[in-house]
Amino acid sequence: MRLDGFGLFVEDMGKMIRFYRDVLGFEIKEAEDSGNVYLVKDGTLFLLYGRKDFEKMTSRKYEYIKGLNGHFELALYVDTFEEKDGPGRRG
Repeated sequence: MRLDGFGLFVEDMGKMIRFYRDVLGFEIKEAEDSGNVYLVKDGTLFLLYGRKDFEKMTSRKYEYIKGLNGHFELALYVDTFEEKDGPGRRG
């Protein structure tokens, strides 16, 4: 068994697209107002779901149980800080 991919609920799709595209270097063809974005990086599928669009599509409201912290962390490996910053960027 291996991790094939994961999905994230997104409040501000434009902001997330700019982060994954401009900072992390993902190739993204969808517009910043897209409801869903599918990205593949090194064989792992990243799914960005616009929260409101996903709730409308599934006819469900997704919320954390009261008192539950929904925070998580995601670690992506880069060889150097310069690689993370991309061409022409300074950190």
